[in-house]
Amino acid sequence: MRQRLSKQLDAWLNKAKNSSVSLLRSFAVSLESDYNAVKAGVTMSVSNGPVEGHINRLKMLKRQMYGRAKIDLLERRFLLTM
Repeated sequence: MRQRLSKQLDAWLNKAKNSSVSLLRSFAVSLESDYNAVKAGVTMSVSNGPVEGHINRLKMLKRQMYGRAKIDLLERRFLLTM
């Protein structure tokens, strides 16, 4: 997966589904249920991962400060974590 070799994805999924490790089998089945998205994630060079990380951090800060401060404090706290 790290080398983004999409041709090996099918072979890996088949090996994982036939594995003796139940967690690996379960993981492979869940990947196969959304095969097109997984295939695109392996083949495409762009990713929304960094954006999702920023959104996740902002939501965490918002939850931590819920009811404790106004937007100005939340804004300062968010800018300090970047």
